[in-house]
Amino acid sequence: MRANQITISDTKVTRYKANITAGTLLVLESRKVAQLLLENVDKVRWKESIENQNILQKRSPASAKRIAALIRSRLELMDAGLWTLVANGDSKVATHATFAAAIKHCVLLGDYLDIVVRGQFRRLEEKLLRRLWDEYIIQCQQRDPLMDDFSPSTANKIRSNIHKILVEAGYLQNSRTLILQRVEIAKEVIRYLQSRNENYVLRCIQV
Repeated sequence: MRANQITISDTKVTRYKANITAGTLLVLESRKVAQLLLENVDKVRWKESIENQNILQKRSPASAKRIAALIRSRLELMDAGLWTLVANGDSKVATHATFAAAIKHCVLLGDYLDIVVRGQFRRLEEKLLRRLWDEYIIQCQQRDPLMDDFSPSTANKIRSNIHKILVEAGYLQNSRTLILQRVEIAKEVIRYLQSRNENYVLRCIQV
């Protein structure tokens, strides 16, 4: 770990990580992973489902394993209440539940919503401007001065995936025009977040 990380007590914690490059919202895949979590499968059943049965329908076992690990790392930040919404909810509920987990998992996504997207809505702007992303990354480096320097390709991948996620969640019409849309988050997801005191995720998701 680099010396550029925020220190809390004796534990070094990096606020901003490039942990969103492996995939976007992945709602259909998240439904299947959430079901496995609800069934509390062991390592053997997990590997059989992901790598051998290829329930995520990926091109290779390595790709399936990577995507499953990303989704699991998101969902395991929540509990069975959210997993049930992902696995069994309708399209809107499952999408917003998956989105909530992604926000908690990736602070780059959460803060982008909370700071940049919220700011555009408050100013009654109709779209995100591409320069706002570059400004946002600079602001992140100021908040976490020794944040890892992302390579241009990594920074572009993060930006692309975050914008695609915002399209999937309904905040953007598409990733080309970046026109903003207001979103009414599924009530089931709001109730879940409120009951678990997920105040950061609530604030970000309700821009």
